Amino acid sequence: MKLSPSQVIVLATPVFLLMIAAEIAWGLWRGRNTYRLNDAVNSISLGMLSQISAVLTRLFRIGIYTAVYGWVSVWHNDDFWTSPLGWLLALVFYDFCYYWLHRAGHEVAVFWAAHVVHHQSQDYNLSTALRQTSSGALLGWVFYLPMAIAGVPPLVFGVVALVDLLYQFWVHTEHVGKLGWFDRWFCSPSNHRVHHAVNDRYLDRNYGGILVVWDRLFGSFREEDEKCVYGTRAPLESWDPLWSNAEVYWALAKDSWHAKSWADKVRVWFKPPGWRPADVAARFPKLPFALEEVRRYHPPMTRAMAWFAGVQFAAILGGVALFLWHADQLPVSQSAVWLAALTASLWAVGAAMQGRIGMAMVLVVQAAALSTATAAQGWIELHRVFKPLAMLLAIAFVLARSQRLRHERRHHLLLVAALVMCLAGDVFLMFPGYFIPGLASFLVGHLCYTALFRQDARWFASLPALAATLLAAAGMYAYLHPALGPVLKVAVAAYALVIALMAAQAIGRATVLRDAPSVAVAAGALFFMLSDTLLAINRFAQPLPMAQFWVLATYYAAQVLIVRNALSGAAAVTSPASPAPPPAAASAATWTGSRA
Repeated sequence: MKLSPSQVIVLATPVFLLMIAAEIAWGLWRGRNTYRLNDAVNSISLGMLSQISAVLTRLFRIGIYTAVYGWVSVWHNDDFWTSPLGWLLALVFYDFCYYWLHRAGHEVAVFWAAHVVHHQSQDYNLSTALRQTSSGALLGWVFYLPMAIAGVPPLVFGVVALVDLLYQFWVHTEHVGKLGWFDRWFCSPSNHRVHHAVNDRYLDRNYGGILVVWDRLFGSFREEDEKCVYGTRAPLESWDPLWSNAEVYWALAKDSWHAKSWADKVRVWFKPPGWRPADVAARFPKLPFALEEVRRYHPPMTRAMAWFAGVQFAAILGGVALFLWHADQLPVSQSAVWLAALTASLWAVGAAMQGRIGMAMVLVVQAAALSTATAAQGWIELHRVFKPLAMLLAIAFVLARSQRLRHERRHHLLLVAALVMCLAGDVFLMFPGYFIPGLASFLVGHLCYTALFRQDARWFASLPALAATLLAAAGMYAYLHPALGPVLKVAVAAYALVIALMAAQAIGRATVLRDAPSVAVAAGALFFMLSDTLLAINRFAQPLPMAQFWVLATYYAAQVLIVRNALSGAAAVTSPASPAPPPAAASAATWTGSRA
């Protein structure tokens, strides 16, 4: 049976996990544990995100490689490249190209923006090996074009790439010391520990994937001779897998935006990491790096949250494995749907470990993701389970909070009423012939939202926002009007007016309160407008590609933003199911130990 690269990774995953378990057991037995639950879950989550996104970005690596191989390769000789000598030569050739890509990943800012993901962990263990970028393929393919031009067949290229990647797993450990002659020729645990360290003498060294000979030849080798401190010089301090992939791109984009010189706006992306235009550095200074001030990021978790995160992680891992096993047979649109659903779940677990959301909100996000995915896939029966479940969980979340915050009871009642009416609208719209009752339910729900947003701000505090939302609603109604029947003309007009007023009230509230939660609520109201616009266009004007996905994705984005942020106080941050403990109450369920 011919296996795809994704299927090979699925089959290798149990081996990875067993080796991680063995390393944990060995570390605990030796009294030198190198694992923390939150860090390990985050690292493996980034590996999962990397693999599921690779299903869509494979074009940049294999597709472009195959095209160049077919057009301009100078020597076609498949018999040679599939001989033992050819396979060995191809592996060495790949490792040589990898060396230069890896070196560029440390010496050119835009490549570092992708590669930084692998270095963000402040621990060094086998789970760190699985911590991989999701954006590296967008530019990294350039470094492998010499192999295509030389005539290395795509199949051989794909296999040696996988071999090179799998080899590097075992070198991410602190439990294997120096290996004598092996260290002089190959990438080894000792050599690669140096590569991950932020010590001055170790910075940007030992790039080889399998062979460390390249580093010795090109002057980038450093032997391990002092204790390594791991991570990056600008610590991530987050368990968010999306921010992990985006943080350096965002920093570069900000520096490029603020630079006065157009040349500097471009140079920011291609200079070494850390380089900043003089005017930007003066206006937005950053503290210099000091090794002695490095502290490990370790937000505390309750024991319940630790167990919850572990169970969630195992369930998502199973979902990722199932997706990867079938990914090559799925259309791109379906792969994109499951990529979005799995990514939402990974984000939610990371946010919970960080204390940004509680367990109940994780379940809301996951039910919403499954509702969206099952609708997009056309799995009607499952969709009819997850769609109401998402709203029921949101209602339970708000009701549970209302028991703790009795002084905000009116706010909670309005929010619950809005969610109940949205739930009714969801149920009506799942069945043919109930569009008008569904529309009426959502209309009442939006009126409840509008009243909720009025509790701590005057009516329509921003007249420009009111004018803009009414104009947008009028434009959409004019576009739909010819396709509507007599009853729908009235119903849709009323609905468009109400949702425009809701959005205007939310935006006006944000201009008054000027805080992050009110801005998030305003964004949620705009997502509501977008969702309803897409729904109306698809239903009455013209079919839209992946309409179910876009309608529900924006709808649930709106609900989550509003449910999390519409209420004041700490309740908008953490659910009662998992209150954030005080700093001293670090969870006994997290793995901690000495790093001697």
